[in-house]
Amino acid sequence: MRRIDDLLTNYSNDHQNPANQRMHLVCVPLIVWSVTAMLWCIPVPENLLKPGFWFAFGLFFTWMYYWKLSKSLALGSLAGFLAFGFINYALAARFGIDGLIKIAIGVFIVAWIGQFIGHKWEGKRPSFFTDLVYLMVGPLWTLSKLYKKTGIAI
Repeated sequence: MRRIDDLLTNYSNDHQNPANQRMHLVCVPLIVWSVTAMLWCIPVPENLLKPGFWFAFGLFFTWMYYWKLSKSLALGSLAGFLAFGFINYALAARFGIDGLIKIAIGVFIVAWIGQFIGHKWEGKRPSFFTDLVYLMVGPLWTLSKLYKKTGIAI
C-alpha cells in the first residue's frame, strides 16, 4: 500500500460522521487559505523581495511533500495554492497587509472552531492529536473527496 493510501485511510477512520465530513470540507480549505494569507503577511526586505515571498517559500516545500505522496493530489493542491495566491494578492491590494492579516486570523479562528465542533459531533479527537503529519493530510483528504466525486485517480 502506498503511504498516501495509508494516511488517507487513517484520516478517514477519524472522520466517519457525515456532518463532521461536511464541516471539514468547508473548514479545511479555509484554514489552509488563512495560513497562506498569514505567510503572505510576513514582512520581507522591500528592496530584495516582494510580499508573498514566505507564502511561495512555504508552499513550495509543502507541494514537494505532496508530490512525494501523490503526484495527482500535488497537482490539484498546486491549483489551490495558485488560487490562494491570487486571492491573497487581491485582498492585500484592496485592504493592505494589515487588513489581510486581520481577515486571515478571523477566518483561522472561526474555521478551527468549526473543526472542533465537527469532532464533537464525531465523538473523536482530531487526527493530528495522534500525529502532526495529519495537519498536512487534511487538505489532501479534502481534495481526495473532490477527486472521487469527479472520477480523478489519486
